Amino acid sequence: MEDWKHAGFGLYIHWPFCQSKCPYCDFNSHVATRIDQSRWLQAFQSEIDRIGALTQGRVLNTIFFGGGTPSLMEPATVQGILDRVRATWTLANDIEITLEANPGSVEAARFEAYAKAGVNRVSLGIQSLDPEDLRRLGRMHTVDEAAKAIAIAQSTFDRVSIDLIYARQNQPLAAWRDELNRALDFGTSHLSLYQLTIEDGTVFGQMHAKNLLKGLPEEDLSADMFELTQEITRNAGLPAYEVSNHARPGDESRHNLIYWRMGDYAGIGPGAHGRLTLDSARFATEAERQPTPWLNQTLSLPGSAEATDRLSAEDRASEYLMFALRLKEGASLSRFAALAGAPLSAAALSEVTALGFLHQDGDRIHTTETGVMMLNGILRALLANRQSAG
Repeated sequence: MEDWKHAGFGLYIHWPFCQSKCPYCDFNSHVATRIDQSRWLQAFQSEIDRIGALTQGRVLNTIFFGGGTPSLMEPATVQGILDRVRATWTLANDIEITLEANPGSVEAARFEAYAKAGVNRVSLGIQSLDPEDLRRLGRMHTVDEAAKAIAIAQSTFDRVSIDLIYARQNQPLAAWRDELNRALDFGTSHLSLYQLTIEDGTVFGQMHAKNLLKGLPEEDLSADMFELTQEITRNAGLPAYEVSNHARPGDESRHNLIYWRMGDYAGIGPGAHGRLTLDSARFATEAERQPTPWLNQTLSLPGSAEATDRLSAEDRASEYLMFALRLKEGASLSRFAALAGAPLSAAALSEVTALGFLHQDGDRIHTTETGVMMLNGILRALLANRQSAG
C-alpha cells in the first residue's frame, strides 16, 4: 500500500507573521507592520487549486494552520481558506482542523469566529507558567492571560493542546515538577513539552555563542527533567506517544501523525514543506521562505515559489525510520525494507539493541527511554554505509 494511503493526507497552511520574534525561535516567522490579508487569501486559494488538481480524488484527513502566529489571521481569511478546501477535496467525516494560537486577549477573542469557520482543535503556545521566564522567552502574554485563553479555548473547541518549554535558564527540577502539574490541572487532552534548544540564527544562539546565555541546565539535569516529564504525564493519563508529545489515548495530533507515519501532506505558504506521492513517486516540496517573494510569485504564477525534489527509495526509508523511532509505536522492519529495497543491517540492529537503546518486538523496533535521548546516534548507526537505491 502506498504510504499516503497507509497514513493519511493532510494540508499544512503556513502563516509567516508574528507580533514579535521570540529569542529561541528558528521557525520561518517575520514581523510586519501591514499585511494585506485579501492578497494572502488569494494566494492561499490559488495554491489550494493547484495542489487540488494534482491530488484529485483524495480524502483530506487533517488541516493545520501553523506559523508564525496563525491567530493573527482574520477569521474571514481562515473562512476563505476552508471554503476553498471544502470545494477542492472530499473531507473525512472526522477531519481535524487545528490552528496554532498565542494566548493574548486579542487572539482569544477570535476563537468563536474560528470555530464557526470550521476549526475544531487549537494549539496554544503557553511556553511557561512563570512570569519571569515568559519575559526571558520573549512572550507577550501573562500567566493570567494564558489561563483565560485556555478556559476560552476549552469552552469553544472540541480539543485543546498546550505547548510548554522546559530545561529553561536556572530552572530547578522541583520547579518544573510544579509547573507541569499546574499545566495538567487545566485538563487539556494534549501537551507538547519541549526542552529548550539553542538554535543557530536565533537571538539565544547568538548570545550562547558569546557565552552570554547563563543558567542553562547541565546534561544530567536535562535528562532528569525528561524522565520526570514521562513519569508525571504517564501517571496523569497523558502518556508520550512521540518524544515531545503527550495525549489521552485517542487525542493524539492526527496531523502530526501523518508526518511521523510517512503520509502525504501538502505545504502551502512561505517556507512550507510538503511530501506528495504522485504517479507512485514521492516528492519533497519546499516553498520560498520570504513572505513577499512567495506572495508575489504565487499570485503571478502558481507553483513558481516552490521547489520539488523526487526522493530516492533510500531517502524515503531513512525518513520513515527517523520519524517512526520518535513514536511510541516504533518502526516496522518490513516496511523499512519495502521502502528501501533492502533491510536494515542485522549486525547494526544487534549492536544498538545490546547497548540498551532499542528493543525489538517481532517486526517492530522501539526506542527505549534511554534511546529516545540518543536518537541521532541510533539513526547514524542503523543507516551507516547504506547505498542510495535511487
